[in-house]
Amino acid sequence: MAQKIMLVGEPMVLFIAQQPGPLHEAASFSAGIAGAEYNVAVGLRRLGHEAGYLTRLGRDPFGKRIAAQMEKNGLDLSLVSYSRERATGFMLKAKSSLGDPDIFYFRKNSAASELDEASIDRLDMSGFRYLHLTGIFPALSEQTWSASLRLLERAKENRLTVFFDPNLRPQLWKDKALMCRRINLLARKADYFLPGTGEGEILMGSREAGEIARYYRAQGVPCVVVKTGPKGALAAVGEEMMTVPGYRVDRVVDTVGAGDGFAAGFISAVAEGLPLEAAVLRANAVGAIQVMHESDNEGLPARAELGRFMAAVPRAEET
Repeated sequence: MAQKIMLVGEPMVLFIAQQPGPLHEAASFSAGIAGAEYNVAVGLRRLGHEAGYLTRLGRDPFGKRIAAQMEKNGLDLSLVSYSRERATGFMLKAKSSLGDPDIFYFRKNSAASELDEASIDRLDMSGFRYLHLTGIFPALSEQTWSASLRLLERAKENRLTVFFDPNLRPQLWKDKALMCRRINLLARKADYFLPGTGEGEILMGSREAGEIARYYRAQGVPCVVVKTGPKGALAAVGEEMMTVPGYRVDRVVDTVGAGDGFAAGFISAVAEGLPLEAAVLRANAVGAIQVMHESDNEGLPARAELGRFMAAVPRAEET
């Protein structure tokens, strides 16, 4: 049964370099739409769920492009507002098949960064059962930080299940200490926390998946799912801890968006009532599919494609 899921964030126009190398040497770019929460929304929609995206765009060509793509992908635009004074953000991404590519943002004082507590108070949350938040939106401005806290309050009041992906962007924060303090505060307010091992090292001092999971379980997070890259993920709930293997990927094209694909797979599975292990397995599969595509979200699978992939591709433990 399709569920209605709310996401909040900043979609941006994405320009991807067409030649490998430093961004300043790129001669041409292709255009797309980026933003972690946008990627998750697209992934959820392709898996048959309703996705309402809370954001603010500028009244400019970039804003029009994003709105058109949101509509094309079947996203709910009813939560989208428009700024009269601020512009839509955009970003550049280098071409790389080894690790995360270089990126450069043009998003300071963007339209989305002016969303505030009043914007959250005006939200009609009826019909939504789930909320997905990342650490990006709270980092955009002091207004969006306050808005994020208020959103989590309203989510609890309306009995929404909360998923939180730290999705660390150090360049958006004043300093590392502030980033870690605020991200960890948000994690404690979530029902499901989805860090990677590298994020765990930054946030609590360890890259070991079990230690990360135990730390946040001790902080009161009901369920912690730690992404371990090609190996898969480790999930912890109650006293139980399980390792769920990833899927074999023969050729990595672009690692950006893998975590967003993971989130889309996991949230959709939880919304459908799948057991935790099955939910993480689906998340691993969507993340694996995503790294084999260049765009941040165009490779996200529909349900039939996902089923074929999971049936045909061996898991890491089988290789």
